Amino acid sequence: MSDRSEAVRLIRHQELSGAVLVGADGTDTLLVAGAQGGALSSALELVVRRVEATRHRTLGAVEDVVPTGAGDARGLTAFYLAVGWVVGGYLVASILAISAGARPSTLRRARVRLGALVLYAVASGIGGAVIVGPALGALDLRSASQFWALSFLGALLVFGVGAFTMAIQALTGLLGIGIAVLLFVVLGNPSAGGAYPAPLLPPFWRAIGPLLPPGAGTSAVRSIVYFDGSRMLEPAVVSAAYAIVGIAVLLIAGMRQAVTAQAQASASSPA
Repeated sequence: MSDRSEAVRLIRHQELSGAVLVGADGTDTLLVAGAQGGALSSALELVVRRVEATRHRTLGAVEDVVPTGAGDARGLTAFYLAVGWVVGGYLVASILAISAGARPSTLRRARVRLGALVLYAVASGIGGAVIVGPALGALDLRSASQFWALSFLGALLVFGVGAFTMAIQALTGLLGIGIAVLLFVVLGNPSAGGAYPAPLLPPFWRAIGPLLPPGAGTSAVRSIVYFDGSRMLEPAVVSAAYAIVGIAVLLIAGMRQAVTAQAQASASSPA
């Protein structure tokens, strides 16, 4: 490319991972976004240097136009924050299942579980934003709007994962805990784009990553903190979808349990 401002705009909107500015003197400049992950920037520089050598050109400066904050080593804070929220979501759902039963016996109890999950999700969302922001300085939250956007994202992510886990447990019993771990940890963590961002992942992991909460959460955190909220729609929709499905299945399960219990009581009562 020859238009620097356009290249920077495309990178800041996450439409490009990097761009090469072609110099008239045979020396080119590589623009990267370190906030997308240090491994991606390093890989881009390696590839571009090899291509430049085959074309008998020289790669001069490598400019990071969206750098990470001083406390965010290689852009990994977003990944660890998202994973922490996801783990908290399925753990609180698992604790409720173990202590009160995997399936809510009435619609009211299903609502109580969801209410408890809302309270935990809000506290976890705000707490996570406080820890990585003002407390540790891992992420540079430059405004109150960024802080509250991150808090809302965390609450949505925790609630979505927790509600979906409750829904799985309502359908499969305590086996749902294992299914949640398989989905959110075994499949979710390697595909989340933490140490190795999505463009560097094998096709399978790259395809499923955006559809799972760890990947959606990692992408959304980076968007909020570093990219002015660009490309937030997909991760927000994914997180909301888990929440909606979880709520619907859990409430339906509570109603069915209540109807079944009432029918059994009626059948066992003397005529």
